[in-house]
Amino acid sequence: MAKIQPEDKGEVFTLIDEKGNEELYKEALRFQADNSDKWYICLYPVDQENAEEVNVQAFEMVPGADEDEDIQLMPIESDDEWDMVQQVINTFIDDDGNFNF
Repeated sequence: MAKIQPEDKGEVFTLIDEKGNEELYKEALRFQADNSDKWYICLYPVDQENAEEVNVQAFEMVPGADEDEDIQLMPIESDDEWDMVQQVINTFIDDDGNFNF
């Protein structure tokens, strides 16, 4: 299983879409894979926080060179990484589709 960091849950990120629009996303889950030193983060749009269904997006999370530098969110490109991320997410979703930590 992955190393989970729930104490950081809830941080808000500003993402910029392909049209240059800013959208706020809230952190749902942050974890480190067992078989690597990579960290991953799952985010959902703040405006969907109380919705019955939310669109969760996952990224590889690369820390900045120092604490003053922002972290970078990188796309997950390999199918194996996507499968692993999906498995971790699924362990925190109950029968009703709710995240449980």
